[in-house]
Amino acid sequence: ILRPEGTTLFILVVALMTIAPFANAQETKKSPTESGQVDDSTRRAEREAMYYRYLEFASYVKGGSVQAHWMADGSSFWYAEGAPANTLIYKINPSANTKTPLFDTARLRKALTPLLGHEPPYKGLPFEEFTFVDGEKAVKFAVENKEFILQLDSYTIARAPAVSEEERSQAVPRVVRKAADPFSGPDLMEVLSPDRRWFAGVKDHNLYLRSTSDGRSVQLTTDGIKDYEWSLEGAKWSPDSLRLLVRKVDSRKVPKIPIVQYLKPRAEVEWVPYAMAGGPIEEYELFIVDVLSKRQIRLATGDEPIDYFFINPGWRPEGSELLFQKMYRGYKKLELMAASPQTGATRVVLTETQKTFLIGLERFAQQRLLSLLQDGKRFIWISDRDGWRHLYLYDLNGKLIRRLTEGAFPVVRVVGVDEKAGWIYFAAHGNQQRPYDTHLYRVNMEGKEFTRLTEASGQHDIQLAPSKQFFLDTHSSVDRPPITELRQADGTLLQIVSKANIDALKELKWNPPEEFVVKAADGKTDLYGVLFKPYDFDPNKKYPVIEVIFAGPQSSVVPKTFTFDVSRGEPIYVQAPALAQLGFIVFVVDGRGTPERGKAFQDATYGNIGRLEIPDHVAALKQLAEKRSYMDLSRAGILGHSFGGYFTIRAMLLASDVYHVGIASAPVGELHVHWAGTEAYMDLPQNNKAGYEYASNLRLAGNLKGKLLLIHGTSDDAALFSDTIKMVEALIRAGKPYDLIVLPEKGHASSRLSVYWRESVRRYFQEHLKP
Repeated sequence: ILRPEGTTLFILVVALMTIAPFANAQETKKSPTESGQVDDSTRRAEREAMYYRYLEFASYVKGGSVQAHWMADGSSFWYAEGAPANTLIYKINPSANTKTPLFDTARLRKALTPLLGHEPPYKGLPFEEFTFVDGEKAVKFAVENKEFILQLDSYTIARAPAVSEEERSQAVPRVVRKAADPFSGPDLMEVLSPDRRWFAGVKDHNLYLRSTSDGRSVQLTTDGIKDYEWSLEGAKWSPDSLRLLVRKVDSRKVPKIPIVQYLKPRAEVEWVPYAMAGGPIEEYELFIVDVLSKRQIRLATGDEPIDYFFINPGWRPEGSELLFQKMYRGYKKLELMAASPQTGATRVVLTETQKTFLIGLERFAQQRLLSLLQDGKRFIWISDRDGWRHLYLYDLNGKLIRRLTEGAFPVVRVVGVDEKAGWIYFAAHGNQQRPYDTHLYRVNMEGKEFTRLTEASGQHDIQLAPSKQFFLDTHSSVDRPPITELRQADGTLLQIVSKANIDALKELKWNPPEEFVVKAADGKTDLYGVLFKPYDFDPNKKYPVIEVIFAGPQSSVVPKTFTFDVSRGEPIYVQAPALAQLGFIVFVVDGRGTPERGKAFQDATYGNIGRLEIPDHVAALKQLAEKRSYMDLSRAGILGHSFGGYFTIRAMLLASDVYHVGIASAPVGELHVHWAGTEAYMDLPQNNKAGYEYASNLRLAGNLKGKLLLIHGTSDDAALFSDTIKMVEALIRAGKPYDLIVLPEKGHASSRLSVYWRESVRRYFQEHLKP
């Protein structure tokens, strides 16, 4: 009818295709058997809706946590809640134990309306952040990109003096280097001097200063080149703002890996240094740079072949000396060193050694080992020399004054020191019945009056007041929502500041997860974990099982709080409760070889990664099923990312009769071609050839029986995309089918947070485990 002739035929075909589904729908209503299928479809749709809701579980929890903004007296603070619709800002005065609104909301909104030309948005305060000015007599805040100053006594409001974009940018630190992955950590920023006059930065491999007042730039060095360049990582200004402690990094000998940018019009390759286990690593030098004379003083850290790196550099309070830690390759020897900023001469303050490793990859938590006291003469040192991480008091000559804590438990970190009153506040896992609970403790400088200051089970996140007279305790557990309490320094409860409202969880038909304790494969060691059930759980039914695994030696990953903090690198475990809503039983367990349980527990897998982990996890799975008849072990799956991806593959190959479906995301490949940090737990490959060979998954490819999905981002510079390609090749050689999803130009962390990643995980388990 229309032109041309072929179009008529096309329209007729579409019409027939459109009618067909409606015809089938009519038949469906007539068939009792197919009516049951419709019910299954409805149930599946409801479960998927719950899955998506549980991915946003944290958004259903309102309040319970506060961010304290400490005020000039060092004890009082303010915090905001109810943003954005009903923002309120409260002031807490711990000394008087009062909680009052900091602003008269109605009065502020009324005074602001004429200046805006309309009523402020929402119902509460039109801002949730501000800064005190004029000695806390006034505040500066912004609404609709306009800045205002409010006088707190009279509630008069005036526009703040206009600041140009150029002036504003001069006072804000700029990005020196973008993070390789937007979810793997913060960007590296310029470093502000203590007198707030200068930002230190790096441009074209060299150091420069940028004025905060007029934006002018001063170049400090000219000798930096590509792959032998000045770095701001760990840079520290001297207290007088006249000198800068920085390092120079030489990566010229480090092999490079290709990161291919496939999505450009023509593919481009970026070559990135990647230090592998047993191979060349970056070489470091520490320098003091005088910002006035531009003189460089290299610290005398040794002329031997450079096989070490530096962590936690810093200055003594009066600026007379520098302190830094020198970690030798292999992680078995660490020296705390002091250096003269005038000459660069160094001395060893103390030396720590271990037969296995010291602090491993936890070196990134730079506050973990050293707490320098303000008297400039003593420091608190954390060591696990007796098998448990504890506190020791030293003087700056390296003389041990005394041990401060002891017992069969590990200290986690120093929270603060009140030198005037003589107290050290620290977090520790001190409850042997619940070894992962984190509580606040204190001990005096004599190592006496050891006291636990927090009460409820679970995790306690502490904000210690600058005055050291009070602290905020935000605590929760997997089955108990967060609550924030204000306490005196001795632990006495003053008031509940905020308590979470979980009424919205009724929409999710939420049931608390179940904490459990099982035995490791040795039949003796207790292992702890958490189990999640579907919202419509029926103990009389059978459910397929999914384990979410990490098992790497650097992290304990079992959920410990009510909601998961994505910023701390735990997003894959958001999947655990969400996957359960699809009709699975999901569990997470920490086996031997993981941290936070003392040196012996973590050392169980030293030099033997890949030997004990899967037996421990299989033992946990079988013990859980023995007491839970609703767990169907004929349909068992496993999911892991990074080291968890490595162990997912390993579980599918070493326990092929136990795990039937596996999803390995960004899996670590063979350990001898992984990042050099692996040496912390495996020693160098040339010293442990048998251990590295045994840890290989490639040699086990022929064992695969179940369904295996590999997911990897092509821009991953942590667990390399080439690792997955090698695993694919091994499976092909073994004649084993596999599934593969490639995420173009996704990095190590960003891949697991992509919508496509989550959808792929959901579909694969639904298709092959059939909940």
